[in-house]
Amino acid sequence: MSEKQEQQNTERSRMLGTMEMRKLVPTVSVPIMVSMLVQALYNIVDGIFVGQYLPDALTAVNLAMPMQMLMIAVSTGMGTGINSLISRRLGEKRPHEARDAARHGILIEVVGWLLFVIVGLFFARVYIGMTNPKAEVLEMGTLYLRIVCTLSLGQFMSICFERMMQATGNTTLSMITQLSGAVTNIILDPILIFSCQMGIAGAAIATVIGQVVSCTVGFVLNQWKNRELRLTHEGFCFDWKTVQNILVVGIPSTIMQAISSVCTTLMNMILAGFGDIYVNVLGVYFKLQSFVFMPVFGLGNGMVPIVGYNFGAQKKKRVYECIRVCLVYALVIMAVGALLFLAVPNLLMMPFDSSADKALTAEGCVALRTICSQFLIAAAGITLSTVFQAVGRGTYSLIMSLCRQLIVLLPAAWLLSFIGPNAIWWAFPIAEIVSLTICLLLYRKCDRELIAPLPEE
Repeated sequence: MSEKQEQQNTERSRMLGTMEMRKLVPTVSVPIMVSMLVQALYNIVDGIFVGQYLPDALTAVNLAMPMQMLMIAVSTGMGTGINSLISRRLGEKRPHEARDAARHGILIEVVGWLLFVIVGLFFARVYIGMTNPKAEVLEMGTLYLRIVCTLSLGQFMSICFERMMQATGNTTLSMITQLSGAVTNIILDPILIFSCQMGIAGAAIATVIGQVVSCTVGFVLNQWKNRELRLTHEGFCFDWKTVQNILVVGIPSTIMQAISSVCTTLMNMILAGFGDIYVNVLGVYFKLQSFVFMPVFGLGNGMVPIVGYNFGAQKKKRVYECIRVCLVYALVIMAVGALLFLAVPNLLMMPFDSSADKALTAEGCVALRTICSQFLIAAAGITLSTVFQAVGRGTYSLIMSLCRQLIVLLPAAWLLSFIGPNAIWWAFPIAEIVSLTICLLLYRKCDRELIAPLPEE
């Protein structure tokens, strides 16, 4: 290792291992939170432009959204595994193994992309047709999904490079990577949808181009600035054990997020029986709630290298301190989001509603006010779930997600549907209460077996 690289490692150790936690958490997490806020913003903008173009187009995009969520689940889930392993190896002072984890991570992300190429080419129409949409919606949804699936390599690679930079504490570089793609998408959306008259295809192409830009910027910044994980083929030898170490965290994280995709698909099928308007309400809700949840997920992504590093370095007090600080921040963010959903749901819904009677806004207000009651509960669950991932117990997060969505949310939504469509929204807070209860039990077990036994500093 060069003298400059050694100096960078020393600086990183000083920051992650010694910096005061109330300063460290914002330093690492805020850039990620900003980038994820922008990510949420361009998802919202995308929905607004599509909704203003044609109501059927909004329905088509909302029906395609669960598959996009699945694609994001695979890329970010594997990214979490990469981030966790790199952070732990650096904390253990094993930089060569950290770089090896990064290179294996790229291979895993490429395999993930190839799977969705197959989905886009052969199963897009079948998937969109599952909810029996009308012909126009089926055609638009199929076209949109084929484009975003087959041309998604940029997404998988950009996530990989972002997680590599986050693992080394270079979260500002990660933010720049995300911002570059988001800004590109926001600029291209109205140009391709309206000016070029490409409609829903324009929205899909804008998304893909944004991902490619993000990927390119991420690669350049990683090679230029992130010297600890600079990518080379020299000395690379495929190691199945390294892959396993990534997958042991990445697969549960992927499945945990993929469950959301499956759940959304089935929720769409339940809501479709009451009309397209309720499918659109759910789709708009997910876009709006991402603006609240994404900063908390960004906070969680910042937690992974901090907790992972200090856990690897056996600094128990700093692990606990990071958890406490992040929990407070998450609760504050969710409280602000809940207040907005309660106070001005009509202002949040109206940009998506091009109908004359504003029925989408009216039904959406009921949904937003009901579902936001879960936000504070979710803040605690997300924070503690991130701890599981950081210390290598990703299966605990998976158990939480399974219980919340498949075991509680969907059955509750189905049962409540017999009362009426607006009753379905209460399934969300019910599921979150059950999930947090299970999370607390699992955290107690994780703490007793892994964190508490660490030596006192």
